[in-house]
Formats: sequence, C-alpha cells, structure tokens
Amino acid sequence: MPKFRYQLEPQPNAFTEDERDRIITAFKTHEGNWNGKTYTGFSYAHYAPLVEFWFLTGCRPSEAIGLQWKHVSEDCQFIYFREAVTKAGTGRLTRVKGSKNNRIRTFPCSARLRVLLFSVRPKVVAAEAPVFPSPEGRLIRYDNFCKRAWEKIVDPIKPNTTPYSCRDTFITTQILKGIPETAIAEWCDTSVTMIQKHYADFLKLLSLRPID
Repeated sequence: MPKFRYQLEPQPNAFTEDERDRIITAFKTHEGNWNGKTYTGFSYAHYAPLVEFWFLTGCRPSEAIGLQWKHVSEDCQFIYFREAVTKAGTGRLTRVKGSKNNRIRTFPCSARLRVLLFSVRPKVVAAEAPVFPSPEGRLIRYDNFCKRAWEKIVDPIKPNTTPYSCRDTFITTQILKGIPETAIAEWCDTSVTMIQKHYADFLKLLSLRPID
C-alpha cells in the first residue's frame, strides 16, 4: 500500500529561518477557521510548543511525542532522549525504548529551549506525564496531527513537507552557524557522514559564487 507523506522520512527538505519563524507564529496565533464573521472549528495553537520544540532540538517527531517530564532535568538544562512513541500495526500507540538507531542521548538545551520548557511545565510535575500532551491530556497521534494541523498551517507557507522538515531545519541551521558536525550528529542521533552527504555538501554549493 502506498504511504502517506507523513509516514515517510524523506530526503532533507529544510525551511529557511524566516519560514521556521512564520510557521511557529502561525501555530501560536491560529484561532480556527474564519467564516467571515467569526472563528469556528478547532484552534491548533495548542500544538505550537511541540512544533517549536521540533525546530529547536532536531529530534524525530516520535521522540518529542514520547517525551515525559522524567526525561527533562529539573532546571531544564538537559533533555534525555530515551524513548519514542510509534503506532503499531493495530493502530495502537506504543512506547519503545531508544531511538531509530537504538541509542539514548543527552541533549543540552539552549536558552530559548529552556524558556519553552518552563512555559509548558505544570506547577505539579508528574514524572510519567507527556511534556506535549494532546488537548485531552493524552498522547498526540502523529498521523492525525499531520493530516489536520500540519497540512492546514504549514502547507500555505511551504507545501509538501512533514514535521521531519523541522529536524532538517535544525541540522541545516546549526551547520550554517558553524556548530561542529560531530556535535550535531550526537545531538540528532545521526552520523557525520549522513550530515555531510545530505546537508553540508548542498550548503557549501549554495555558498559558493563564480569568480569574475
């Protein structure tokens, strides 16, 4: 059976920093569907912190959905990516240990990311509670999010993307800012070879100019 766009981990397709900021703002300010008089339907503003988190960490979508408060240090200085939430063949959400590459890793938080985490942390923290729950307080269903919120908010800004493009954007932005590829590889559970093949070489070509 053919797969939906959100089911694929496509070739890197990064947003520009301007597009990234416009997407985050679009989620934060979404109030529903405007019918000419008022807003109707569901507001996707609830998902703004999750989307910003994807952009600020470069983690896989399933890792953010599976993140629990026990995976975040008390001072929000570090995130411990230990688990992910995926959908089993039956459609049931399943928690799995490790990452796609069967690794666990510690991610150092930037100042902006710490502000984001403190903004969503409840006064009483339950260790097993998801950091980014659904509006009903349950785990977010990635497929539903993509088919509804992502396509509604992001496609008008840049079509034919998935939340994996947030990961691509993080990696690309860090390269442009001069962060060593070894550090990026460690943060994102990938390899320097993959970064050089899919990101660095392309960026180097873009930065070159002909000599007159």
